[in-house]
Amino acid sequence: MSPETEPILEDELRDAWPVLSPRDRVEGFRLLPPASADDFFLSLSSQEQAGLLMALLPGERRTWMRVLAPDDAADVIQQLPPEERGTFLTLLDDISRREVQALLAYEEDEAGGLMNPRFVRVRPDSSIDEALTYLRKQAREKVETVYYGYVLDAEQHLLGVVSLRQLFQASPGKVVRDVMRTDLVTVTEETDQEVVGRLFAEHGLAAIPVMDSQGHMKGIVTVDDIVSVVQDEATEDIQKVGGMEALDAPYFEVGFVAMLKKRAGWLLILFVSEMLTATAMARYEAEIARAVVLSLFVPLIISSGGNAGSQASTLVIRSLALTEVRLRDWWRVMRRELLSGVALGAVLGTVGLIRILLWQAAFHSYGEHATRVAITVGLSVLGVVTWGTLSGSMLPFVLRRLGFDPASASAPFVATLVDVSGLVIYFTTAEFVLRGALL
Repeated sequence: MSPETEPILEDELRDAWPVLSPRDRVEGFRLLPPASADDFFLSLSSQEQAGLLMALLPGERRTWMRVLAPDDAADVIQQLPPEERGTFLTLLDDISRREVQALLAYEEDEAGGLMNPRFVRVRPDSSIDEALTYLRKQAREKVETVYYGYVLDAEQHLLGVVSLRQLFQASPGKVVRDVMRTDLVTVTEETDQEVVGRLFAEHGLAAIPVMDSQGHMKGIVTVDDIVSVVQDEATEDIQKVGGMEALDAPYFEVGFVAMLKKRAGWLLILFVSEMLTATAMARYEAEIARAVVLSLFVPLIISSGGNAGSQASTLVIRSLALTEVRLRDWWRVMRRELLSGVALGAVLGTVGLIRILLWQAAFHSYGEHATRVAITVGLSVLGVVTWGTLSGSMLPFVLRRLGFDPASASAPFVATLVDVSGLVIYFTTAEFVLRGALL
């Protein structure tokens, strides 16, 4: 195979990968040149790596397991069936196996479960030249990153951090202690991965040290580790907001039955909830019989409120996830969304009112009481949109306060809630405005 065709083959395999069977994936992977195969394997998700390793021959498994850094190997082990994990651990060398077993003791969503125990260690009293020489030596030993050296004392307490740039710019007569930075951003082993992700975003770091309860440095979490975590968290939230359980695998890798289970639960809950809409309609059956024209605007009313509520809940859920809004800010959000709901409702209600009056003037579609009907629709839209916006924005706060994931306040759920209450607002307004006319 000529060098010119290598990137094409790798790109073609990457494009086709999601729809290939395990057997086809193995065959395609074996066709890659060694250099391309390394890059391709390391670019796969831990779940895809685990699936590929399961399909390879035992000798091939050993080779590719040893390519992985300890934290990546731990991620792959966690994706394997429990009965296979011990077998794959034995494929690692003794040092790597001990490191991976230590990482597996942590929860997957904790900093300890994300960290790599291999990092550049530097003594505070080393000269600049000694530090650079030692850094080169450690770089050859597959440390996670060589951009930073972590200055540790004899008990492995973190004293500071020094970058390559600082070492190269320092005069030879200085020691590491003279150039290291001591304003450190660290996390504990139990720090949640979402908090770690926010620290990377706030400080623009390439790596963050992980400390144990005694202040010993245990490893580092790098930005490339957290990128996939942030992507997974965002994907999970988006799927929940869409009104379903979060998928635990890429779309094409989730079985048909498993996909149905993920989607059917919420759909059943929403379907049963929507039955309350029929109950509300039955409550106002007499009013509808006397003023059939009211039924024409039911979809308009409830969809306006549902859309406004879905919009508000999505905004607040994402703001909570990004910590732009905190639980204590609920009152400020309520005031803001109340005003927004009134303003949006007034705009939509006015458009609805004008539309009815124009159609009445042009086609005489709504009878002699069309003006009152228009006022009813306009006021109802104002009330329903205001209520939808308010309830959609507050539901995520309620869920967070109760200890649930705010993303569970999905757009379909909010829309269903507002549908039922919107009918009550609509027909209550109609009883008031149309009394003595149609009702």
